[in-house]
Amino acid sequence: MAEKHVPSSIKDEALVLKRRNQMIKGAVTLFIEKGFHKTTTREIAKASGFSIGTLYEYIRKKEDVLFLVCDSIYQRVKERMEDSIDPSQTSLQSLIHAIRSYFQLMDDMQDEVLVMYQEVKSLPRDAQEYVLQKERDMVAMLEQVIVNSLSDQRTDQEVKLIANNIFVQGQMWGFRRWILQRTFTLETYTDAQIELLLEGLKETETT
Repeated sequence: MAEKHVPSSIKDEALVLKRRNQMIKGAVTLFIEKGFHKTTTREIAKASGFSIGTLYEYIRKKEDVLFLVCDSIYQRVKERMEDSIDPSQTSLQSLIHAIRSYFQLMDDMQDEVLVMYQEVKSLPRDAQEYVLQKERDMVAMLEQVIVNSLSDQRTDQEVKLIANNIFVQGQMWGFRRWILQRTFTLETYTDAQIELLLEGLKETETT
């Protein structure tokens, strides 16, 4: 839980959640514009709509804000994936649907995901491990879809590689959209990546 890493002096849990959501929203905008290191806690407080004194009732240091941002982004991504991906489905179409849903999610949250990957290295080691475990959980969801969707038997190593390839290809749309969008729309990019994946799977079936 986020509270394990970021204790608050405020005991009203609903108020803590409200204030931290304001903080996260304001901080993401600043981190996109300036980066974590060039953003001050005073700027975060102003963007959040309250004073620097109030800010420190909900965090201890600036790194706490970054942790809350990363934790929130991962949680939103995980919830969206859970809503759009059904690991119990057992057809190739379910894998294709999962890829389309995931790529759309990466397009919707491209700025937030970019901030997360640029700045997560600034977190303490235990906080890094906490948020990165959420990424492992999301990759595991894709692994389960792959296992259920493919009629042939794949090794654990192959399944993990396919899942991580899909995961990174989705993120690539956000990381390199400035150049990819000269050639692709999200739809044509997704179609091309799915076609390449399916071609690769067919090739491995015949070798």
